[in-house]
Amino acid sequence: MSPVASIPRGQCRAPRLYVDAALHEGASVLLNVSQAHYLGTVLRLKAGDSVLVFNCRDGEWRSTLRREKRSFALAIVERTRPQPRALNLHYLFAPLKHARLDYMTQKAVEMGASRLQPVLMRHSQVARVNLERMRANTIEAAEQCGILTLPDIRAPLSLEQMIAELEPKRLLVFCDETADVNDPIAALAQTRNTRHGHALSLAVLVGPEGGFAQDERAALLKLPNAVRLALGPRLLRADTAAVAALALVGAVLGDWR
Repeated sequence: MSPVASIPRGQCRAPRLYVDAALHEGASVLLNVSQAHYLGTVLRLKAGDSVLVFNCRDGEWRSTLRREKRSFALAIVERTRPQPRALNLHYLFAPLKHARLDYMTQKAVEMGASRLQPVLMRHSQVARVNLERMRANTIEAAEQCGILTLPDIRAPLSLEQMIAELEPKRLLVFCDETADVNDPIAALAQTRNTRHGHALSLAVLVGPEGGFAQDERAALLKLPNAVRLALGPRLLRADTAAVAALALVGAVLGDWR
């Protein structure tokens, strides 16, 4: 996996903004109403102030704020970081209720997930997902944490559909509190060693807080490219399990190494 581009210390305090526009030297980007309100009213920036912008394609750019009739625009000045290659990591999860789904979405972005896939299971407590709200949370997390990519957000699938669509070569790490795994790091390291250092396409699955149904667990165990993990001696809430699982995978198999 390619390393994540770090943020130069001098830029850590500059506001960052995601824009859906081409970025290059000399370009001008007109801000929408909410972006103009955020920079001009919330942050109280003035014309001439610096703003870092990214679009998930062209890297990160320094821009200067300027007045444009009744709104603001950004004058693109110079590129500060190249666009990194995204980690090939899908996060699969049973949908959660509002605030906890917001938290989980933001943390998955911070941990480098390249796809967010809700999966409906027998014991799922939520059947509908607000995908627009999820996307807003991914943008907010990326802007605040210096991230230059946004995950692909998919509509919910059943577990059966998820299994059918899983690529044969993608390693599925599924977290199961009933698994007899005393050392999840060792289990993941063993998988890494069998790949001889080759880059992995990864998927992490966290089930509902009611756990997997027997037939669901059996279907996952039949997959030839799956690793079943327990996340330690304590029972974790689903949003906490997301952070724990993605941290483990990032440290052992992902781009933390």
